[in-house]
Amino acid sequence: MKQRALLVAVRKSRSAHSRGARSQISDSLDELQALAFTAGIEVLGREIQARSETDPALFIGRGKADQLQQHAQKAAVDLLIFDDELSPTQQRNLERQTGCGVLDRTQLILSLFAQRARTREGKLQVELAQLNYLRPRLTGRGVELSRLGGGIGTRGPGETKLETDRRRIVHRIARIRREMDHVRAQRQLQRERRHETAVSTVSLVGYTNAGKSTLFNALTTASVPVAPQLFSTLDPTLRKLQLPSRRPALLSDTVGFIRKLPHTLVTAFRATLEEVVESDLILHVVDRSNPRFLEQEEAVEQVLEELNARAKPILRVYNKVDLMDSEIALKIKDTVAVSALTGSGLERLLERIDELLVRDPLIDCLFEFPLSEGGALSLIQRRGRLLDQRVVSGMLRVHALLPQSVALKLQSFRL
Repeated sequence: MKQRALLVAVRKSRSAHSRGARSQISDSLDELQALAFTAGIEVLGREIQARSETDPALFIGRGKADQLQQHAQKAAVDLLIFDDELSPTQQRNLERQTGCGVLDRTQLILSLFAQRARTREGKLQVELAQLNYLRPRLTGRGVELSRLGGGIGTRGPGETKLETDRRRIVHRIARIRREMDHVRAQRQLQRERRHETAVSTVSLVGYTNAGKSTLFNALTTASVPVAPQLFSTLDPTLRKLQLPSRRPALLSDTVGFIRKLPHTLVTAFRATLEEVVESDLILHVVDRSNPRFLEQEEAVEQVLEELNARAKPILRVYNKVDLMDSEIALKIKDTVAVSALTGSGLERLLERIDELLVRDPLIDCLFEFPLSEGGALSLIQRRGRLLDQRVVSGMLRVHALLPQSVALKLQSFRL
């Protein structure tokens, strides 16, 4: 049976009459409702309180808390979901005051990530974020930690249940971090091997549900699951990308970002997000059909800033232009406009990726081969772009665009 919830938000009263502030609260609650729906929670309604400052004890006012308690009783509400992160004290006080379970935005996102993680690495990262969130919220009121795994220490003489739980969390966090260090080392080794072979890496980033997985599939003919849900992709995926120059590259699909993305998640997913930091080019995918696309762009840029990835070459990709007015789509500048669903604009996107990748750059080359050197011509056709070929004085003269690494292999034939 689905849990039933009310969404709760506070709007600062000094901006209560601002149409933009109200719209922003509404959009944020729309997103929170989508998160709840994805987590399998039924949302019965919304409550917004205007206050000059949030209450340090209850976040909302005591009168509003009493009102929520009465509303929850009448509507058989199980949960109150707050659109901001609550302090441990606020969460405990609200549960006592209202008689309902209380979640904040961070906890809901963490729960959703826990449902979505499939690989061992993904599960470890989510658990680490959950433990870091849970640790300051232990109150000795019977928090169940058995799901974290057995054998993480036993209660010593004179220890309370609370002390035991805290010690188990500290030990488990240390163990997960050791395992994640091993994952990070493996990823670094894989990246070094790719660098040795001069293969560039391109990473897709963007707001959740911007169409990254659809674009990933369209560019690589992969079959990454696509769903109109938030955080449908958690575990990173790498696939080969064939560029117009015939240079190979690797395309990485990563977790979608979101407004108010918990810092604990950014920290926990650092091993995965290092693919973004270490990539040669970042494609920032934006759902251009969304009326709040500028705010979503800003949210993604804030996470990139936190990852120290803003200095990387970034190409903005406006997706879902098939849902826009064609005249508006034509006015987009300093970016590439595509529809991952219909395939519109993908050729231009691949050309721009080819132009922006600096690893193993393309070189305009002129070669002259004996007619018996069929292997050299085959290599050019496989790894480069053949511009012209003709026989001159009994020799095969070839004009081609080639990656530098391939041109070096044929250096003895260059004119």
